[in-house]
Amino acid sequence: MPNFAGFITIDPKRSIDTIVAHVTLEEVGTDELQITEHPVELGANITDHAFKKPADLVIRCGWSNASLAGVLNGVQGLISALSGGDAFGSDYVSSVYNQLLALQESRIPFDVSTGKRLYSNMLMRSLGVTTDEKSEYTLMVTAVFKQILIVQTQATTLPPRDDQAQPEATAETADTGTKQVVVGVPAPGGWQPPNG
Repeated sequence: MPNFAGFITIDPKRSIDTIVAHVTLEEVGTDELQITEHPVELGANITDHAFKKPADLVIRCGWSNASLAGVLNGVQGLISALSGGDAFGSDYVSSVYNQLLALQESRIPFDVSTGKRLYSNMLMRSLGVTTDEKSEYTLMVTAVFKQILIVQTQATTLPPRDDQAQPEATAETADTGTKQVVVGVPAPGGWQPPNG
């Protein structure tokens, strides 16, 4: 069993969608501003030359079969295995791991709550798990999340061409049909300038 000395919290308000970790060891959030490297004209609006990138979040957290939920789930798994069910993945940490994998596979944005902030519209970019002889009955994961920027678009209808001052510049594009390329044939005697 891993040494949990110095862990951050066992606070239930921290969650990955609806999955609550028993222990959170580390939360690393990154908010980044993309700033132009090109020269900016003096007096220009700087906000036109920088934009906020989606948030990144890394969480190291864990679960244990020794918890109350783990013990209850272990009893259910044992009963299932004795009655002919599959023993693989029947313990508590395996079921949590399968929930995390299913959440990642769903590719549906969800919320992640940390001790400092609620991150909305997140996807799990990677899920790392390490198991050794000391952690066989625990699940320690490193989950990497990326925020998805979701926008809402709107369609509008422009006023009729006749009501516009410069319809060639502001009117909707019109389908004028298929254009054919015509090979030019010189006039008899060759080309003559328009002035004769």
